[in-house]
Amino acid sequence: MEEKIEVHGPTVVDGELPVYGAKNSVLKLMAAALLAPGRSTITNVPEIHDVTVMAELLRRLGCDVSYRAGEHVVSIDVPEQLGHQADYDLVRAMRASISVLGPLMARCHRAEVALPGGDAIGTRGLDMHRAGLEAMGAQLSIERGFLLASAPGGLRGATYRLGYPSVGATENLMTAATTAQGVTVLENVAREPEIVDIGSMLQAMGARIEGLGSTTITITGVPALHPVTHRTVPDRIVAGTWAFAAAVTGGRAEIIGAEPEHLGVVLEKLRAAGCDIDTSQGRFVVSGPARPRAINVSTLPYPGFPTDLQPFVVALNAVAEGSGIITENVFEARWGFTAELERLGARVRLDGHHARVDGVPARDLSGAPVEAMDIRAGAALVIAGMAADGVTEVSGVGHIDRGYEHFVEHLAGAGVAVQRRMARGWS
Repeated sequence: MEEKIEVHGPTVVDGELPVYGAKNSVLKLMAAALLAPGRSTITNVPEIHDVTVMAELLRRLGCDVSYRAGEHVVSIDVPEQLGHQADYDLVRAMRASISVLGPLMARCHRAEVALPGGDAIGTRGLDMHRAGLEAMGAQLSIERGFLLASAPGGLRGATYRLGYPSVGATENLMTAATTAQGVTVLENVAREPEIVDIGSMLQAMGARIEGLGSTTITITGVPALHPVTHRTVPDRIVAGTWAFAAAVTGGRAEIIGAEPEHLGVVLEKLRAAGCDIDTSQGRFVVSGPARPRAINVSTLPYPGFPTDLQPFVVALNAVAEGSGIITENVFEARWGFTAELERLGARVRLDGHHARVDGVPARDLSGAPVEAMDIRAGAALVIAGMAADGVTEVSGVGHIDRGYEHFVEHLAGAGVAVQRRMARGWS
C-alpha cells in the first residue's frame, strides 16, 4: 500500500517548527567515526531514514551502532580491524555512503565502494575524489560496479586543487589526509557549514586541520585519532524549508534550533520577497506577506544560494506577484519536479539551466495528485499544495522521509491541514 501526504489548502503555517542536526553533516560525521577505534557518539541526530541506512553500512564494516532515534543520538563502536567494502544495495540507496571512502583509505589503506545512486537530480561524478586520492599516492580503478582503491604503503601528503568546490570530494580528501604522511593542501574546497562541522569533529579527534571555512584547507597528518562526542550542526536546509513555508502561505514560522547566520543569502532573498524576518534574541521568526514578490535566484556553492532550496523558490514564485528567473548552476537535472508543480496550475518555462516562473494568485492553483522526485522537490510540492485550493496528494513520501524528521507531524503542529495516509485507511 502506497503512503501519501494529503494537504487541504489553502492552509497556513502558524507556530513553532523544530530544526535538528543537518542531514548533510550527520551522515558524514558517522563515516568520520571510522577513523578512530573505540566509541564515538554523535548528538543532535535527526530521525530520518538515511541515518538508518548509514548505520547499517557501518555495521557491515564491523561497527556496533546504536541509533537512539527518539533521543537524537548515535553511538558507534569502531573495531581495530575494519571491513573495507561498502555494498551496492546500501550505496545505491544513499549517495552519502561514498563518504566512507576517505576514512577507509586512512584506516585500511584500501576500499571497495559501490558506485553511488541517490536522488535523480543530476550527475555527480567521482573524478575529483579519484584524482585527489591519486595525488596522495592511491591507485584506483572501477571494476564490477565498484570503485577500488588501495595505497599499500599508506597515503602521503600532497597539494591538490579541486576543479569545483565539491562537498563530497572535500570531505573524502580531508578525512583521508588526517593520517597521511606529511602535509596535504586542498585548494578550491567547499566552504559549507557542514564542512566546518566535520572538520571540527576531526580536530576534536586529534586531526591537525587549518583553514576550515576558507577556500584552502591544510591538513598535517597525525599517527592516529581518538573517538569523541560531537554535536551535529543544525540543518540549514530544513530551516530554509520552514521559512519558505511561511513565505508561500503568508504565515508565520518560529523556527527553533536553527542558526540563521548559515542562511545569509536565503534570508536576503526572502526579505526581497516581502517577508519580515526577526533573528533577535536567539529567535528566528519568518512572517510571510499576503502575497510574495517574485525573486530571481542563481544557485551556487556556499555562501551562495543553496541548490537544495531551489525547488522552494519555484514554489514561491508560482504564487508571487510578477515573474522570477531561477538559474540552476549545481545540478542540471533538478527541474523534473516542475512538471508536477504545473499540475497544480503553476506557470513554469524551462530553458536549459534557467526557469522562468510567472506568478499567479494562490487561489488560481488547484489541488491535484503529484509525485515527489527527490527529497526537496517533495517538500516543495507539499508547500505548494498548502497554497493551492483543494486537496493535493503527494506520493513518493519515502523521499521526504530521507531528509525530514516527522515532516507532516511538525507542519500539523504548526496549524497546517496536512496528514499522511495509506492507500487504504489512515496512518
